[in-house]
Amino acid sequence: MVGVGIVLFTRDLRVRDNPALAAGCRAEKVVPLFVLDDTILAGRAATPNRAAFLAAALAELDGELKGMGGRLVVRRGTVVDEVDKIVAQVGADVVHIAADASGYSRRRENALRERLGPRGCELRVHEASVMTVAPEAVVPSTGRDHFAVFTPYFRKWMDVHRRAPLPRPHTMTLPRIAAGDLPTVESICRGETSPKLAVGGETTGRKLLTEWLSGPVEDYAARSDDLVADATSRLSPYLHFGCLSASEVLHRTDVTGEGGSAFARQLAWRDFHHQLLAARPAVAWKDYHDRSIRWREDPRAVEAWSEGRTGYPIVDAGMRQLRAEGWMHGRARLIAASFLTKSLRVDWRIGADHFLRWLVDADLANNQLNWQWVAGTGTDTRPNRVLNPLRQAERFDPDGVYVRRWVPEVAELAGAAAHRPWRENGGVAGYPAPMIDFVGM
Repeated sequence: MVGVGIVLFTRDLRVRDNPALAAGCRAEKVVPLFVLDDTILAGRAATPNRAAFLAAALAELDGELKGMGGRLVVRRGTVVDEVDKIVAQVGADVVHIAADASGYSRRRENALRERLGPRGCELRVHEASVMTVAPEAVVPSTGRDHFAVFTPYFRKWMDVHRRAPLPRPHTMTLPRIAAGDLPTVESICRGETSPKLAVGGETTGRKLLTEWLSGPVEDYAARSDDLVADATSRLSPYLHFGCLSASEVLHRTDVTGEGGSAFARQLAWRDFHHQLLAARPAVAWKDYHDRSIRWREDPRAVEAWSEGRTGYPIVDAGMRQLRAEGWMHGRARLIAASFLTKSLRVDWRIGADHFLRWLVDADLANNQLNWQWVAGTGTDTRPNRVLNPLRQAERFDPDGVYVRRWVPEVAELAGAAAHRPWRENGGVAGYPAPMIDFVGM
């Protein structure tokens, strides 16, 4: 048996179905460790919304670990340095960490191996923790290192053998070590948070999952794009931070029904983007397909779009929901992204950066590659598609309920009239005219 192990939490902030934690608890003593990574905190990923969600998730994780006889050990600094210090302090034989897909996570693994090897400490990387399958587990028979089109990826993804969910470890024993203070939101990142932000943590995430699978998922195929019904799981922030295991979510989903099958397809899209990022780390900021698009520089247009003042209520409603909740309906994300990239011809990176600022569920794989899909530089097989916001409104918010919820300036307009406030005599007071024209306005 291993004498002392370290479980380095990253994007797996949970005790249930956590391969790294389950393996780490087999040691005689274990250090559950989270490092507030200065490299990450200095980059785009450090935002007030994600800081608030992270602080709550870490506090809840600490409570769960205390119930097992342990507690969360917190440090701040460079991950490799902080892990190395603790390895030396407690004489650890092994460090467990969840596999991830980004270029930074791969560099972190390599740096840990190089630093810990001379100490005789092994790094064990556990797959199927952040994703349901390892990126390398689903590859084309042609010999390429990744799928560039979703449908064939999805077919193969469905046939992959997956492990059963792992139970919560019963107990753990810590070596003598100072735990350190749990971080506050302000100690992670200062700034404005969304007033209706979801609460982070495994308990909240599992409650949402149970409620979702108890019935609403059955209507997912038919209602997921319905902006009014808001018939989506809202599990994405919990998956992003690993408060929920994507593997367990898939395991618990009945994929024999239309709703469950459609929901599983979204989990497959998540894995698809992660395998693409793992194979091509540069796509986080570089076009996957170079279409030689000539983007416009228009700071005033970007400001109007980001503030939800484009003059198109269906676009503005989504952008205002984003700021209010730190979350945005999936269909609204597509509409807003298409408006910026296809209608205003603004570089997708500008929109992706704004989403990274506010979305609590944003990560490089899903955020960036969804933006590229809409912009036509990604994996969409129809790169020239344009989503007309008026037609989208007619399909997914036909009575204007969604826009009246988020755009109070049009609240007095009945029915579908809320989507075309410019048709009122002189427009609507306090609301801008449309930035651009669409056919059939």
